[in-house]
Amino acid sequence: MEKLKTAYQYLLPQHALTRLVGKLAQSKNRFIKKALIGFFLKNFDINLSEAVIDNPDDFETFNDFFTRALKPGIRTIDSDPQRLVSPVDGVVSQSGDIIDGDIFQAKGHSFTLAELLGGNSVDSDLVDQYMDGTFSTMYLAPKDYHRIHMPVDASLKSMTYIPGRLFSVNPATVRTIPRLFARNERLVAHFETAFGPMAMVLVGATIVGSIETVWSGVVTPPRASNVRSWQYESSQHQFSKGEEMGRFLLGSTVILLFAKDKMNWMESSNASSPLKLGEAIATAC
Repeated sequence: MEKLKTAYQYLLPQHALTRLVGKLAQSKNRFIKKALIGFFLKNFDINLSEAVIDNPDDFETFNDFFTRALKPGIRTIDSDPQRLVSPVDGVVSQSGDIIDGDIFQAKGHSFTLAELLGGNSVDSDLVDQYMDGTFSTMYLAPKDYHRIHMPVDASLKSMTYIPGRLFSVNPATVRTIPRLFARNERLVAHFETAFGPMAMVLVGATIVGSIETVWSGVVTPPRASNVRSWQYESSQHQFSKGEEMGRFLLGSTVILLFAKDKMNWMESSNASSPLKLGEAIATAC
């Protein structure tokens, strides 16, 4: 039954629909903005009291509302240098080991590490460094805070944009569409940390109008048809634990990757566990 409920997504004009919603979301028209914000406030449990701007009429666009900043001190960043913290508010979809190059998606479904990172376009050495490592997949619901922060101190090494489909990433779709996260559009940022290499994969989805980072601005749109990569010097972009690194304009999923024997996920970060930005989710091995 669940497969039938999600099958329509194969027929949707995913990119055209996303472009349309993206234009509406960035519109400064008062009626459009008010209607979109009103719909979300009515249908999702959004806590505006945590935001710097807590009056819905004060947002210039729906995008400004959706990527609203939190008031200082609302989230506490765990300061233990041996702990990894959650980069987002959301829920753990899955976490665990990367086994024989496979990453578990949901019951009956997995995808390969290589295809997640770019398939034939990705350097094999980049894939090899995460083989037999660990992963955590984190889902951001519409009600959640949609800025993404650093889970640990890190230096940016490279970034890769990978074009793809724009299936929804809600739990029902994750359970029914094979290799979902390796098929959707995504942005992969590779970092060097005190615990070895770390990848943060920002996965696009239906009506996710934009993915952006603090160092490059909006990466998509426009949506390219080919894989694109950028390299950085270690001293160019250095981040502290808890510092903002990017955001989604409409929600999606973040996947963290670490090398073998580097991170142990806590019991509190098992599948279906709720997440708050800054709380500890793993300890260094």
